[in-house]
Amino acid sequence: MTRRDTLHAADHSSHEEQVGGASALSSNVLLGGLSLLVALVMGVVAVGLWHLTQGTSGVGTTELLRALFGEDVRVGGVSVNDVFLGSRLPRLCAGIAVGFALGVAGALLQSITRNALASPDTLAVTSGAHFSLTVVAAFGISVPLWASSSVAFTGGLLAAALVLGLTGRASGTANTRLILAGSAISMALSSGTALLLILFRENTTGLFAWGSGSLAQLNIDASVRTAPLIAVILLFSLLLSRRLDVLGLGDDTAASLGVPLRSTRAIAIFCAVLLTSSSVTLAGPIGFVGLGGPVLARLIANYVPALRRHAFLVPASGLLGALLILLADAILRAVLSPEGATSIPTGIPTAFLGGVIIVILAMRMRDTGAARMAASAPSALRTRRRFLAVLIVCVTLLVSSVVIGLLAGNLWLQLGDVQLWLQASAPNLIDRALNERAARVAAAVLAGAALALSGTVVQSTVRNPLAEPSLLGITAGAGVGAVFVVTTGFGGGGRPVLVVMAVIAGLVTFAVVALLAWRGGLFPDRFVLVGIGCGYALNAVTTFLLLRSDPWETPRILTWLSGTTYGRSFADALPVAAGLILVIPVLVALHRELDLLAVDDDTPRILGVRLERTRLGVLTLAAALAAVAVIAVGTVGFVGLIAPHLARALVGARQARVIPVAMLLGALLVLVADTLGRTLISPSQLPAGIMVTLVGAPYFIWLLRRARG
Repeated sequence: MTRRDTLHAADHSSHEEQVGGASALSSNVLLGGLSLLVALVMGVVAVGLWHLTQGTSGVGTTELLRALFGEDVRVGGVSVNDVFLGSRLPRLCAGIAVGFALGVAGALLQSITRNALASPDTLAVTSGAHFSLTVVAAFGISVPLWASSSVAFTGGLLAAALVLGLTGRASGTANTRLILAGSAISMALSSGTALLLILFRENTTGLFAWGSGSLAQLNIDASVRTAPLIAVILLFSLLLSRRLDVLGLGDDTAASLGVPLRSTRAIAIFCAVLLTSSSVTLAGPIGFVGLGGPVLARLIANYVPALRRHAFLVPASGLLGALLILLADAILRAVLSPEGATSIPTGIPTAFLGGVIIVILAMRMRDTGAARMAASAPSALRTRRRFLAVLIVCVTLLVSSVVIGLLAGNLWLQLGDVQLWLQASAPNLIDRALNERAARVAAAVLAGAALALSGTVVQSTVRNPLAEPSLLGITAGAGVGAVFVVTTGFGGGGRPVLVVMAVIAGLVTFAVVALLAWRGGLFPDRFVLVGIGCGYALNAVTTFLLLRSDPWETPRILTWLSGTTYGRSFADALPVAAGLILVIPVLVALHRELDLLAVDDDTPRILGVRLERTRLGVLTLAAALAAVAVIAVGTVGFVGLIAPHLARALVGARQARVIPVAMLLGALLVLVADTLGRTLISPSQLPAGIMVTLVGAPYFIWLLRRARG
């Protein structure tokens, strides 16, 4: 045997000893693991008993106990047994089933990706399952009850396969790329779901609230049908536990010890998606339980070593998931009162919790420079002649699109009508049509330019070409401020108050994200992940405010949140114009500093640039621009991603050239999306934000695909 063979055999033997030693659990460790599982089961039982006492019927603990001992107890003329069997028990069983399924699914996904941020939500499994079920409902497709899980499973599996395919196996960028890929695909699927909810309102009535996850059940039958499936998949997961333990040592080690990597990952993904689709079919998309349960289990593993083995980790994650859902549902009804909590789905507090968990995990992660410029668009040096040519073409296209935007609509006009309107001599019908369209065109152009400029600054400053205002939570924060004013009538609910609150909320969100991400400096990867986590939490707050408001206002506000210029006036576009007038000269004057910030941290310091002060200053300006853009067009994503990329590909990386071209492209993108949205299915209209997302998400996916190497 050669020396190399001897070393290989010794290395192989050492790996076997490591795994064998880890698998040979001592009796104390085994007892600790079993004791923890028993304690978690008792915790679920205790919280479940409290959960049974919460409801709108006025049936409390005393009445339930009396009914349990055979008395015919009635409250308000309603039998306690009917309340228990028809409402309380089905809700409890649904919560346990959904929480356990999502907890196990999250544990499996985290193990096969070796990523603490992996979950059914960050891998877009939940969004895929939700979208597929909405498609079936929207088009009135008759599907047997037993086949609903199959529909959800297909959508979730396709979404997960896409995210995992984009994420790749690059260890340096796995955390960031996973969350970015999942967020992008989830945004695209959510936009598709919102589009169906808007277009098929009659067929999808009630799906908006259900789309946030609700434990309300007609009876216990659905939970009873789901329980055997969850039990079988749990058994399969436990049979995989030995493989998953070895897989945690790394792909090379696992392969050398005989673990079939592909089949192990395929089976685990299959089980996780099947569990997720079953939970979505049962209670809607309840978010981030699949993240919270496993994360808590892995934290407890620091004190209970048995949880480092998947034979204990998987069921413990499921039990913790059940605890999270039951606690969220019971606390929600206890705090808001049972009557007030009926309109608030359980998925809202769990989504908020998930956003907080992502923020905490992001704060603990190390920043990796490899993710920063891996997917940047080509930015070779371009000549001044090329820059001028691109600028002229962009201006021409934008002017042409403005003219078409004025002419297009339910009533197509002619250039002569526009001329009469400019001369204030147009007929009344034409005058009203052009007044409305001109305001919408102005809002789209100005908001598109503002979002593009904001995205340009964000990408160059944090040196992450996949960053943009919507991914950093800025637009979500501004949306919360605006929705708060609309739903509560704060300050009279007027436009000035709306603008001020949106800007303040956007800036506060940015400040919170920057503060949380700051640890020895504002590192790009951590900054993006913290922003995404805050965005998830703020979207949950927005949904909460919507569902607590007048239900007749929900479709209108949902449409606005999807991004639209419908009903806009010149007054709505005025704050954006003012913001651009104030910010553009400042950023143009700082173009040299922006160029240096895009290089690295050392170069600006060497050349006398106050790095953190400059970075925070320009990011604050970007946050303000994104916030005022929300007033004009709602929450539109991906504009701040696409426009800067295209601009750099066309004119190079110099900010003095990128800024004007990116603004023109952003204005063009939003205007074309808005024009198409109000003409394709006229007289009905599609929100511009959905149109942009349907284009932006594939572009984002393409960028991630390029970054995989």
